[in-house]
Amino acid sequence: MSALMQGASTGSGPDFRTEFTRDPAGLKHFPALVLNADYRPLSYYPLSLWPWQDAVKAAFLDRVIIVSEYEEVVRSPTTTIRIPSVVVLKDYVAPQRRVAFTRFNLFLRDEFACQYCGSKGDLTFDHVVPRARGGVTSWENVVAACGRCNLRKGSKSLKQVGFHLRKTPKQPGAAQLMNMGRKFPPNHLHDSWMDYLYWDAELEA
Repeated sequence: MSALMQGASTGSGPDFRTEFTRDPAGLKHFPALVLNADYRPLSYYPLSLWPWQDAVKAAFLDRVIIVSEYEEVVRSPTTTIRIPSVVVLKDYVAPQRRVAFTRFNLFLRDEFACQYCGSKGDLTFDHVVPRARGGVTSWENVVAACGRCNLRKGSKSLKQVGFHLRKTPKQPGAAQLMNMGRKFPPNHLHDSWMDYLYWDAELEA
């Protein structure tokens, strides 16, 4: 197994995906939604958030525009400032064209679901064509698989175990992963963020 895939097995449970994203720490910590210069989030999953300290610092350095604020303030001996809730970068950050072949990106491509049975949680990786049979570690030959399916398949072919892929594995583009991320809204969404977020599913206020 390649260095990329070592340690890929994860714990089971309904919160399986949380190990891949930074906890926004709840609204009591006042994270700021970070938008690119085109007023779109830098990332949907994980959602592009900064700690309030970073947002305040960036504002003082004139690197961002504050477009929305919390009611709460922070004070220094000479200044009082409301904590930013939404900031926009002044300089546009071009999205990466090439998607890195990482655990997170592969799981996100496969929507955090086993590509054989569709179950979520207890996910690891599987080589569709086993390496023992010449299979390579690539976007086109590695899929998310639950521990049960992975164990059952072992070094056998899909035909030998009667498995079928839910979709053909391909290398995703950056825009594709961005859209995938929209399917996983975080638990904490401040009201001031909603005008800048566009989810596939309707969210409760």
